[in-house]
Amino acid sequence: MPPKPALDVLIIGGGMITYDLILPSVYHLQRLGAVSRIRVCAQSSARIRALKEGADLQAAFPGQDFEAYPDVRAPETERQPDLYRRLLAEARPRQAVIIATPDQLHFEMVMEALRCEQHVLCVKPLVLQHAQAVEIEREARARGLFVGVEYHKRLDTRALMARRQYGLGHFGEFRIGEARMIEPYYYRRSNFQNWFTTDQTDPFVYVGCHYFDLVQFITGLRPVGVSVSGVKGRFPNGNEGYMWANGRVRYENGAILSVIDGLGYPDDAAGSNDQGLLMYCEGKDRGGMIQHNDQDRGVRHSYLDNIGCGGSRYNYCSPDFYRLVPWTGPGYRPAGYGFESVAAHLEAMRRLEGETAGLDAVAALERRRAIMQEIDRAGLLATPANSADNELVVEAARLSILADGDWCDIVHGEHPHVRLRS
Repeated sequence: MPPKPALDVLIIGGGMITYDLILPSVYHLQRLGAVSRIRVCAQSSARIRALKEGADLQAAFPGQDFEAYPDVRAPETERQPDLYRRLLAEARPRQAVIIATPDQLHFEMVMEALRCEQHVLCVKPLVLQHAQAVEIEREARARGLFVGVEYHKRLDTRALMARRQYGLGHFGEFRIGEARMIEPYYYRRSNFQNWFTTDQTDPFVYVGCHYFDLVQFITGLRPVGVSVSGVKGRFPNGNEGYMWANGRVRYENGAILSVIDGLGYPDDAAGSNDQGLLMYCEGKDRGGMIQHNDQDRGVRHSYLDNIGCGGSRYNYCSPDFYRLVPWTGPGYRPAGYGFESVAAHLEAMRRLEGETAGLDAVAALERRRAIMQEIDRAGLLATPANSADNELVVEAARLSILADGDWCDIVHGEHPHVRLRS
């Protein structure tokens, strides 16, 4: 196999997911020789400074740093929303861009990265309209550029086990189920209050997407209808948002998945959130079941100080998603399927570049397209081509919640689209 090059990485967005998962994952990949230059771009110096001064990051990755945009010395009140465009324009072609910004910003940022000849990894959901996902897929294919969507639950061993055994017929056919993901209450006091507004997004779209992606990942069933009802509230800054949402997804075989989501898991409670999946299936004279209790995976800590999520002492500590743990090198390393997902997407980008090094432009483009099709078919990494049904669910969900829960049909075929029944 040809050697895979180390990639320059530009992270756009300096918020919570960058601090908690993306930057430490990229730092460790830099240790392993998969990543070269690291740049991080945010709208203000305050977020950049928080990343630079983070005690956990400094302890885990001694001696490592990133190039900061804007400069940490810039006034905190100064906003530079288009700074990322300059950084993309300056980047070497076919490097890695990770987009970790609010949902409504994804489309233009992904498209700008593609226009600047960059591979892309975007946090979920990719975009809020199916037509935008199609446009991204076409642009990426035309240029032979990889676009991944960070649905990390696909890399959870539980999900991989369920996908394999469902495909072998061990559960029968999915008929009805429920999922939940309730994020901490303190999210309401975070930057969420500036963008998580009723006109832009809601809990079903923001975190429920993990589970309707997962059900299709496991079963292969396509969604045909969505109904979402929301409960509104006010953030501390006065902005109105959907604090809670209940969604129902109907599948092509008649099955139904009910999903509850929200920003309201008590800060004093033991889990960092509440999440899980329960699926009931039917076979010949038998019933099957898949149950994942995802927030409590058997590890419980009680600390002397209030260092747990939300400032609590007693915590459920899932070891599976992401943790910093000792290793044979300096500091700590990230472990869990969150890290593995980031690493797998960057490895896909490195593969495209490694296997086409030295080829002429036409041959390299065709080879990159062939690799991308192979990744699409495997389905382990979410791409615009193999996860576009998620954008149909997202688009239908937004129509439904703004119509107070009216059902929205998903129409597949040559021109997939959504439409309110009313």
